[in-house]
Amino acid sequence: MKQIDRYLLRHFLRILGLTLMACIGIYLLVDFFEKASDFIEHKANASQYLSYITNSLPLIAVQVTPLVILMSTVLTLGSLGSSNEITALRSCGLSLWRIVRPLMLAVALISLGYLLINEILTPINTRQLTRLLDYQLQGKPEPSLNSDRIWYRDGNRIIKIALALPEKKLLQGISIFEMDQDFRLHQRLQISELRYQGGHWQAPIVKRRSFDPETGNLAAVTLLTNQSLDLDREPADFIRAAEQHGFKSALDLWHTSRKLSAEGFDTTRLSVDLQTRLAAPFACLIMAFLGVPFSLSRGRGSSIALGIGLSLAVGVCYFLLQSLALAFGYSGALPPFVAGWAANLIFLLLGIYLLLRTRE
Repeated sequence: MKQIDRYLLRHFLRILGLTLMACIGIYLLVDFFEKASDFIEHKANASQYLSYITNSLPLIAVQVTPLVILMSTVLTLGSLGSSNEITALRSCGLSLWRIVRPLMLAVALISLGYLLINEILTPINTRQLTRLLDYQLQGKPEPSLNSDRIWYRDGNRIIKIALALPEKKLLQGISIFEMDQDFRLHQRLQISELRYQGGHWQAPIVKRRSFDPETGNLAAVTLLTNQSLDLDREPADFIRAAEQHGFKSALDLWHTSRKLSAEGFDTTRLSVDLQTRLAAPFACLIMAFLGVPFSLSRGRGSSIALGIGLSLAVGVCYFLLQSLALAFGYSGALPPFVAGWAANLIFLLLGIYLLLRTRE
């Protein structure tokens, strides 16, 4: 039995390695050509090209791994079925589960590696890519995203934002520190919520604290209503900052969500991102499970091209369903748990249905 397991694993891992390298290469090539004009326009140096490639590889690997596992499972079992090796193993009394068990164990280990990369490497790589593409190449000042807050400087103002929700054109927990010519605190504006309307940021209530420029003591507190503010930013400028939460580790997302929720902010997006992050490693196992009935139901006459095309079609459907569920989750139409796990649960049920039909 160990010889059979080693044979199946060797066959599966060889196809997996080739498929993974091919998918990463194609993805990186297409992505690089899309951004090549930015590199050329801003006269990037060799170290910036190298940084882009190095930091992109883990992110690409994480994105294509579920599809690669599905494709490898379909191609492995499909090739064994077309050569009657599956039939020979079944005639020896081996059940279908016994045949695919070494493949599933290998995928379980890959899922563990996927989890570690997703939790440790991708947050670092995402920050590096954001710094390179959005700020270093374009020469823009880089806002600070430390401590789950957005900080940036605009002239003599320092602006802090607790939570950005660009899809709702909404900012929450804003503090604006205005300095004089000697960079001493002149006044502080505290706003609980800003909404982008008519090309301007509108604040229903603004608490203004004025400070004595000589002593720095609080001089007056004023409440202002229905104020229009200029932050030198539009909602689209906060998209990247909001997406940073999607590339945090699950533990960081959990702590951030609890902290912001305790402060009274809307944490729907963070909760959806947390559930998506927890569900991601299981997508690898579900894709491997789904690949079993797909490969066995195609028969001996199946071709490699058909297996690849079928895998790509399933992968696109999974991506579209997941994107749709996330959009509904961000808008609040679906609970965070449902939005994060919907695609996995639907494809798991589909795999069970197809497997039962295959066995019949």
